[in-house]
Amino acid sequence: MNRGGAEREGDTESKAGSRLRAVSTEPDHTDPDYSAAYVVLETDVEDGFKGYGITFTLGKGTEVVACAVNALAHHVLNKDLGDIVGDFRGFYRQLTSDGQLRWIGPEKGVVHLATAAVLNAVWDLWAKQEGKPLWKLLVDMDPRMLLSCIDFRYITDVLTEEEAYGILQKGQIGKKERERQMLMHGYPAYTTSCAWLGYSDDTLKQLCTEALQDGWTRFKVKVGADLQDDIRRCRLIRNMIGPEKTLMMDANQRWDVPEAIEWMSKLAEFKPLWIEEPTSPDDILGHATISKALVPLGIGVATGEQCHNRVIFKQLLQAKALQFLQIDSCRLGSVNENLSVLLMAKKFEIPVCPHAGGVGLCELVQHLIIFDFISVSASLKNRMCEYVDHLHEHFRYPVTIKKASYMPPKDAGYSTEMKEESVKKHQYPDGEVWKKLLAAQNN
Repeated sequence: MNRGGAEREGDTESKAGSRLRAVSTEPDHTDPDYSAAYVVLETDVEDGFKGYGITFTLGKGTEVVACAVNALAHHVLNKDLGDIVGDFRGFYRQLTSDGQLRWIGPEKGVVHLATAAVLNAVWDLWAKQEGKPLWKLLVDMDPRMLLSCIDFRYITDVLTEEEAYGILQKGQIGKKERERQMLMHGYPAYTTSCAWLGYSDDTLKQLCTEALQDGWTRFKVKVGADLQDDIRRCRLIRNMIGPEKTLMMDANQRWDVPEAIEWMSKLAEFKPLWIEEPTSPDDILGHATISKALVPLGIGVATGEQCHNRVIFKQLLQAKALQFLQIDSCRLGSVNENLSVLLMAKKFEIPVCPHAGGVGLCELVQHLIIFDFISVSASLKNRMCEYVDHLHEHFRYPVTIKKASYMPPKDAGYSTEMKEESVKKHQYPDGEVWKKLLAAQNN
């Protein structure tokens, strides 16, 4: 990939190729189940930029995603960055319409995760070339240029390009004030780190106490394994945080539709704002049924972290199947596809509350939600971004949390670059950490 982009005085462009390399990494954690396929795009210009892309996975399967990245590599190698971003919609469709790879998608699963990893690297490279953090690149972009990055195929029955342009034009009003607000106060976050399933009561109490002391006001608890245990744990948490603080619940797809309604009826006394992933992420009508049943209880439905693509999000919105939309920076096709979902959510006036519970997801999605507030939604009502407190030490530009809010990144790029030592130590299967893990398993 050449440096490309708008020429500057004195710039010369090389026509030689560059290379893309994909490695699986395994950041340090209490168990070996947090992984990422990591992509590096290197320019062929001496002392040029590098773009870093990542897609979050869960241990086994990461190497499959890395293989898919390599299968897509020929679409990006030896391409000029200026040519790519000059027709970003076309490039996005080129990746997602590769006939043979589309057969094992289309636009979902391993191939789409790989697409996200490649495109995340392209966006990182573009933002670095422009000398801006990704959120600022998006905020400053002309609306027509921004829309040229989006593939509107399959969603024009809900959102046309002209409607999207109208949303972005309206978002220009008050934009500077909202940007100043973000720079001063940041974007509100909630914590998922206090109440994972399997935590002892003592651990749960300790973590909640520490979070309260640090200023957290929004908490999420995992539920769904055992009803009586959920009632006990939710009562414990609600008593600790008090009635005025916000509580959310996450079932991680554990229930059938009737079971979800019955279970949440029993947990309604704890006043959860939402139940997240109550059933199969593919069951649009099931989510709609659950949503309709829980409205009288004041409980919303949230989903999206495993939503395949913009088409599924379109249908969830059409079916009134969710009250909180959870984008993911790696499950969808990178920034390009997330932009379309942010715009559809704005049209339906559904708050976006991103998923960020894994390796690098906080680092990435902070850019998208800050852009959403400044340029699209212009609202913080019932809006917050997930935060987990682990694995940030592996990134060169980790998130900054102040007073339970994401502070806008200031470094150029998409915050995707990992520390070289972390990549080296955790690369599968030859990194130092993995050698020890594999040796222990063999013994």
